[in-house]
Amino acid sequence: MSEKKSTRVAYGEALVKLGQTNEKVVVLDADLAAATMTNGFAKAYPDRFIDCGIAEADMVDIAAGMSTMGLIPFCSTFAVFAGRCYDQIRNGVCYPHFNVKFGFSHAGVTLGEDGGSHQAVEDLALMRVLPGMTVLVPSDANETYKAVEAAAALNGPVYIRTARLPSIILDEQPFVIGKGNVLKDGTDAVIFTCGMMVEQCLEVVKMLAEKGIDCALVNMHSLKPFDEELVRFYAAKTGKVFSVEEHSIIGGLGDAVASAIAGHGCTCFKKIGIMDRFGQSGKPADLLAEYGLDAAHIAAQVLETLGK
Repeated sequence: MSEKKSTRVAYGEALVKLGQTNEKVVVLDADLAAATMTNGFAKAYPDRFIDCGIAEADMVDIAAGMSTMGLIPFCSTFAVFAGRCYDQIRNGVCYPHFNVKFGFSHAGVTLGEDGGSHQAVEDLALMRVLPGMTVLVPSDANETYKAVEAAAALNGPVYIRTARLPSIILDEQPFVIGKGNVLKDGTDAVIFTCGMMVEQCLEVVKMLAEKGIDCALVNMHSLKPFDEELVRFYAAKTGKVFSVEEHSIIGGLGDAVASAIAGHGCTCFKKIGIMDRFGQSGKPADLLAEYGLDAAHIAAQVLETLGK
């Protein structure tokens, strides 16, 4: 592990690098290039960048049309604005299975002071339910670089969720769409997590170890397709399963885990996430504590569930 970098910054860097080797890549933004970090691509390849203004629906329809010409469009805006263009994503891209990518940033409550109106806690649920949509949630810069490359190589719609807050850069891990990465093995319990929560959960497993609990930690950077085989393996191995996500407990990672283990004999399962609430304005660290998503609160919920 090394320095910190936000996944939104890594997303912008990855697009610039991808543009060097793939002339089919084009980038569209909705008047947020300085925030989504696509301004680097705009500077490097101005002829392949389109600022669509505050018109997300138009942006998606333009990208859909460009994809029919053999181009690989990446649409970028804030994750909360997925709702503004959901009809276009559904009917204009997913229904005909066009080759459009969505790099939506500033997701979750770690966005901070912008408040609940801008903190997307439902975007993964919206995207997971769309037929044919691949959903990726990288946890650090390295995973983001690989997610962008993998998205460009895949024929079909892809949603990449990135965040504003910098996160630690993990040691190199494989990145295979549809496969999770085991960050720590364990026998007493398992935590499945993704995105910004990976950093918190690395601390959680250390806290649990101090209590004598050997907890496995699995990074599920691919929410769809989902590594159900790996989930069921650790559910059978430990019998105590937890999901941790910076997203509503409805429709996100927790529900994907629940679907994977349903009917397979797991004795204990708890979803840890945002409990049917909107976000609010505050410092990212304070908001994580408020929503029970900092390491201390996550560990306390695990211990309580385990009866420790």
